[in-house]
Amino acid sequence: MELFKKHITQILVHLLFWLLFVFISLFVFSEYYWSENPFLQYLSILIFIVYANHLILLPYFVRKKQYILYAILFILISFLATQLYCNVFTRCGCSFMKCLSDYLWQTLVPLFFFSFVWILFKYLDREKEIEMALQERTELELKFLKSQINPHVLFNNLNTIYSYAIEKPDQTPDLILKLSDNLKHVLYESNSDFIPLEKELQYLDNYIDFQKIRTQGIKEIVYTKSISSVQYQIAPLLLITIIENAFKHSTPNSIIRIHIEIKDKTLLCTCENSFLDSAIFKQEAIGLKNLQKRLNLLYQNQHEFKVNEDDTFKVSLKLNLI
Repeated sequence: MELFKKHITQILVHLLFWLLFVFISLFVFSEYYWSENPFLQYLSILIFIVYANHLILLPYFVRKKQYILYAILFILISFLATQLYCNVFTRCGCSFMKCLSDYLWQTLVPLFFFSFVWILFKYLDREKEIEMALQERTELELKFLKSQINPHVLFNNLNTIYSYAIEKPDQTPDLILKLSDNLKHVLYESNSDFIPLEKELQYLDNYIDFQKIRTQGIKEIVYTKSISSVQYQIAPLLLITIIENAFKHSTPNSIIRIHIEIKDKTLLCTCENSFLDSAIFKQEAIGLKNLQKRLNLLYQNQHEFKVNEDDTFKVSLKLNLI
């Protein structure tokens, strides 16, 4: 519905502009309008130039971030439009200098107006996308917060710590510290748009350490890392969605393989596990769908996200870091 309203608004803006533009132009060029209809001849050329710029050139060069090249091309198009404009009107007795001055109204105004309209709508779309991303991130953080402070989850973690306090008391302080760090990460550190990659990886390490203890004898966890540098930033709570999904949906007596690699400003995260019945899994794996939405909003054209279902369930994420 919102998309429909947006298109209707754009169409109305375009129609109102052209009606106003033609109305004013016919008064300005009334002495030439009745002679071979030069304005109507040029109007068809002008509409073609304006919409070629509005629908093809401007979106293409902005997407490629080739602003200087676009500016040069815009000047060339304006020059071409000048020649066409003056050629049409000089045939009807309009002097070349008057044609040149009138050209500023007849050609540059529509070009600049529709360029401005395109940029304005893109800006509004981007603002809405950012707002949606913030809203989804907030919902995700609340979901993680609930899972972390859920009495059942806390009970399991504390029970694990209690068991270690009896059997391996020397390792208990380390587990308490890991739990404390993870709670702090979810409650406070993940509130920023981007956080140091080192903190996010530490959060994953702690989470996986707890899972290794809790699933000992039930699941085999193979966790490997190849990291050249951690001096980057990353959106919080991205990778944990992939890893948590593997633990949640993998079958008993299965192997979970997790690999994280960072090289040349690129992060690669792969997670592979055996999984439950496909129909049930697809119904429950909402977290991965939400992750895909977050990636599209936060890392537009800067990521590759793949999910493969064969004998095992494999998720891979390739991310350009900042």
